[in-house]
Order: sequence, then structure tokens, then C-alpha cells
Amino acid sequence: MLRSSKANASVMTDIVDAPSLTSTALKEEELFPIREVCRLTGVNPVTLRAWERRYGLIQPVRTDSGHRLYSLADIESVRSILAWIERGVTVSKVGKILAKTTAVKAASSKGYEQITATEWEQWQAQLRQAVSHFDEPALDRLYGQVFSTYPLPVVFQDVFMPVWQELLLNQDQFGQTSEWLFLDGFLRARTLQRAHLTQGQYSAKVLLVALPGACRELELLVASLLLSGGDFGVTALGLGQPLKELTLICEKTRPRGVVVFSNQPPADDLPATLKRLALGINCPLAFAGDGADLASDSLVGSPIACLGSEGRLMPRRLQQFLAGHLDT
Repeated sequence: MLRSSKANASVMTDIVDAPSLTSTALKEEELFPIREVCRLTGVNPVTLRAWERRYGLIQPVRTDSGHRLYSLADIESVRSILAWIERGVTVSKVGKILAKTTAVKAASSKGYEQITATEWEQWQAQLRQAVSHFDEPALDRLYGQVFSTYPLPVVFQDVFMPVWQELLLNQDQFGQTSEWLFLDGFLRARTLQRAHLTQGQYSAKVLLVALPGACRELELLVASLLLSGGDFGVTALGLGQPLKELTLICEKTRPRGVVVFSNQPPADDLPATLKRLALGINCPLAFAGDGADLASDSLVGSPIACLGSEGRLMPRRLQQFLAGHLDT
């Protein structure tokens, strides 16, 4: 999965040898031919063209002779499409999700303009190299460097989790399962350590619980870090926590609020499930994760707040909701 310097040189030679691009600006952007995109993502050329022509999910630029060239953003879009398909979303519905996600990220990007996709790709290349060699000391150094350079949402959502997701989606390839397990174990240990260190910093607590079968442990732990802030910390309950027992837990711990988390498409009965849960607990209830983006329309007018999945916005929305200033 690592694009070596030799591969980079080959790609750039292909671009230079291709007929001149129609825009000077495009010449300055790193672009990739379709065969390289197929190698990086595992998607065949026929599928890429179908996603472009039939659904408009990606829009590669063309050389004067008509050859497709893809940007880093296009490659990330392909990986996002794969992730949604893996979660059970049909291709025909992915476009709407991607458009909404792009709009949310654009709205939350103030203050991050200096961070480019190329920077993230460079960090991810180093990350892939450390993981492919199962080099924990190198991975640990890289983790520290990224944390000292960027804010928490960028660290996870733009650097580490895309590689984690990429390995997860490609577990049918030899060695990918081992690499994913290595990175997953490393990140779970670091997120648990960070959560433990911050537990005493907050005067109030919010409980985070996964919708059964709707995420993996690391996704839940990362969400707890992203949501924490202000005067409250977020404690993630164990994966597999029964929703019907939340009433008991809330009675004994008296949290300031409860957040249900899901990264899967919502089931038809989800709104009814969440509304019943909201009636049974003695504190405000919110919904977060990719599933919240998809369920937001069905929860309009209910007492449940949809926090979305964007790490730069989730803690702000949660703070506003608990203060009574966020419309539901």
C-alpha cells in the first residue's frame, strides 16, 4: 500500500510524458493516472469510470488527448465511497452523503487552511511504511510528531484513521489483516492512555455508548476524545453495552448527557429506538457518528440532537446542546 519514491517518480514521469493539461493550475497539482488509482485503492478501471459517468461521484481532470488524471482528493473520495459501500450504503446514495460531508468539512475548516491534503498524504505515507514493517518504535515516534504538529481532529480524522480504514477495507489482500491488527492495537492503546490521562480534568461527565454492532472499538474511543472539551469529559462505555441498561447506569452515575454513536447506516426503527431511550434516561440524549449524518432528517423535531461525524464540530455542537442552544 505504500507508494515508494520510485513509484512516485514513475507516476510523475507518466504525467510529464502525457499531453499538456488544459490548465496551468492543474500542472502544479500532483495528479495520478487511472492505473495508479486502481493500485492505490483496489478499484478496477471499469468501476471508476462507472462512478464518474453514471453517478458523478468523482470528477477526474482530462489531458488534451482525453486521458483521466486523478488528484489526491479524488483518491480520498474513492476510499470514502468504498467505506460507505462496505457499511451497506448503495452506490446511488453515496453521492448525497459525500456532498453533505464535504459541505460540513468546508464549514469547519476555518483555521486549518494551512494544512494541505499533500501534507496529510506525506504523513500517511510514513505511517504506511512503519505499519508495513511492523515497526512500533517508528510508529510511536510518528504518533508523537503528528500530535505535536496538528490539533486532535486532524491527527485522527485526516492522518491515522484513513490509513486504518484503508487497511480494514483491504483485508482480503495478503498481509493487510496483520497490518490492520498491528495499527489497530497500537491506536487503541494510545487512545485509552490519552483518555485515562484526561479523566480528572473535567468537572462533569458525558457517557458515550455504541449502537450495538454499529462501530469498532477504536472508532468509539476516538469519538470519545473528539467529543471531550469545555467543562465536561466523555467516557466511552464498553463495546456491547446494552441500550436497555442505560437507564440504570444513568441513575447511578448522573451524567450530564448521553451520546449514542454509530458509523453504520441507520435501521428503519432507529428513530423509534432513540426516542424510547430518550424517555427512559434522566439527561439529554444526542446521536453522533456517520450514522447521525444519515439519520438527521428522521430526527428533526425530536428531543435528540444529531452531532454529525466531523471532529471539528462535534464538541461544539455537544456543548451547545447541553447548554440548550442547539436546535434539534
